[in-house]
Amino acid sequence: MSKGVNLKILSQRLNLSQTTVSRALNGYPEVSAETRKRVAEMADKLGYAPNSQARRLATGRSMAIGHVIPRSIHEMMNPIFLEFIAGAGETYSKHGYDMIISVVEDDQEEEAYRQISSRKKADGVIVHGPAHDENRHALLKDLNLPFVVHGRIAGAETETCWIDMNNRRAFQRATDLLLDLGHTRIALLNGLEHMDFARRRRRGFEDAIKERGLAPDPALMRSNDMTEPYGCDNAMEMLKSDNPPTAFLVSSMISAIGVARAIGQCGLVTGKDVSIITHDDALSFLPNSGEVPIFTCTRSSVRYAGEKAAELLLAMIANPNSEPTSLHLDAELIIGQSTGPAPAKV
Repeated sequence: MSKGVNLKILSQRLNLSQTTVSRALNGYPEVSAETRKRVAEMADKLGYAPNSQARRLATGRSMAIGHVIPRSIHEMMNPIFLEFIAGAGETYSKHGYDMIISVVEDDQEEEAYRQISSRKKADGVIVHGPAHDENRHALLKDLNLPFVVHGRIAGAETETCWIDMNNRRAFQRATDLLLDLGHTRIALLNGLEHMDFARRRRRGFEDAIKERGLAPDPALMRSNDMTEPYGCDNAMEMLKSDNPPTAFLVSSMISAIGVARAIGQCGLVTGKDVSIITHDDALSFLPNSGEVPIFTCTRSSVRYAGEKAAELLLAMIANPNSEPTSLHLDAELIIGQSTGPAPAKV
């Protein structure tokens, strides 16, 4: 790698003005894609990397992306959020952006966004954990602060930029699999249902059951923070009831581990006596791996979602007049060891 390469040397090698090279490196839309590619390749070849302060001066941008996390969402999503951030952070780093994470009290969230806008602390933000009655997008539009939603805002899909897994379809397919295996007593252990993703998952579960001419049983449907004790305690209560479920559909690998613990404590065998399907966010620290995975699951990588959300936001910052873009991801349905035919009735 060349030593001491600066913008002037890079410009001379390319036979371009320093202004054009700077604009190409910083994603200005008036520079052609071909020129941006040529500049990026030469910068890589020479080992040129503009420092953050220089880029801020050249672009008038903060060269940072904000993540404002209300404490209630942070506590609920912590492992998933960290995996998302890992993916997003890789994208930011490749494009010379820093990341600002602010964990705030719920009633201070709006003020945090206003501070980011007024002080130009970040060029854009990622909105996490959209609720069913979401309104943050209206505030961010008023502030003229670019944003991408991780998830979807019901009724605002065409006017916002978002990335989301097809939660309804994933849980409908998972429920169909259990029904095909002969299970009719299926429990749903969902996330908090004021959240949009959890509502969509419940809808998929209920749709699949109704399409088979069955009625969802409210006694077998729970929602809460997706912790291991939540999975264990609720599964234990249901399994000890007079009419226990023969299968569980669970919104989190962490909760599914709790369900498996409860099954074992009841003297039953997962996959034989009681089946489990869980959603798997492909968390790096909790792999559901092996030739035959431990859990049958719907799988969609939240790290990949972080990478793509960051790309969408950086593209929006570079082209502020572009139309909103969305990315709807389908989850894989992966067969593991935790499902089997419904046990014969005695």
